[in-house]
Amino acid sequence: MKDQFGRAIDYLRISVTDRCNLRCIYCMPQEGIRWVPHSDVLSYEEITALVRIFASLGVRRLRLTGGEPLVRDALPDLVAALHAVPGIEEINLTTNGILFSPMAGTLKAAGIHGINFSLDTLSPETFARITRTDRFSDARGAIDRALELGFDRVKVNCIPIRGVNDGEIAAIAGLAKDMPLEVRFIEMMPIGCGKNYTPVTMEEVCRSLESVYGPAASCRIRLGNGPASYVTFPGFRGHVGFIGAMTHTFCSQCNRVRLTSEGYLKLCLHYSTGIDLRAPLRRGDGEEALRETIRAAIARKPDQHHFAGSSGEDAVEQHNMNAIGG
Repeated sequence: MKDQFGRAIDYLRISVTDRCNLRCIYCMPQEGIRWVPHSDVLSYEEITALVRIFASLGVRRLRLTGGEPLVRDALPDLVAALHAVPGIEEINLTTNGILFSPMAGTLKAAGIHGINFSLDTLSPETFARITRTDRFSDARGAIDRALELGFDRVKVNCIPIRGVNDGEIAAIAGLAKDMPLEVRFIEMMPIGCGKNYTPVTMEEVCRSLESVYGPAASCRIRLGNGPASYVTFPGFRGHVGFIGAMTHTFCSQCNRVRLTSEGYLKLCLHYSTGIDLRAPLRRGDGEEALRETIRAAIARKPDQHHFAGSSGEDAVEQHNMNAIGG
């Protein structure tokens, strides 16, 4: 399935819930938000039905996100159902890790290939400041548990924030020195509460790492399906990745779309534009009609985001990240 710019769209990110057990300062306000009513959230059967249609159009890789996907009951049941869909080759999960360890074995058996852990600090005090909780040990222990069970890929995502955790960049990257995983630094995007914080550029991150670990060496193997560029340092068991959404536009290689928990197909993270798939699904439109609806929507995928400019301000996404699906 290709969009109007010839990009092959083979990757679907699925938000299974907008709910979360953390209150990260760049994601949602401390008091929380009004959650989407359960009746408006896609059921597992509806998600599976849509994935069958996406797979028939060429989608091969899925990522389950939230909110926090593990707060939704019986998530391994959904994983198993998606794993059985013809054409789906890979299912990955993004989580904050708080609830991961007790269900890790079940998730792996159900068909999860890789785990992306969101962890912005190695300090329990800074973790409490960022997440407004005291669950650091659960989040950090989840990484060890994933490695112990041998998931295909284990990644740690960190968003450097000036004045908050930017002094820990080298320490966080050091996880990839001691363990066979990828640490990825992601530039803060001005979405929702993220607009209130100052990002750290990937150039700054790289300079900070090289001052501690020496010159970075480019990674010659492909690690993952997304826009990260990877390097390694002398003595590292793993790799370090950089996702510079603000300073390095990689939209020309974009291969993804997003499905929100309410069944809204988002074509670009920056824009609110897309199409509602829940309504036609629930009114009984057949698979072929839904397939054409999706194909027509993909054809309208924007050429790139404009986070750094004013283009398209009338259509800029206003939701917090928990409602979008990261």
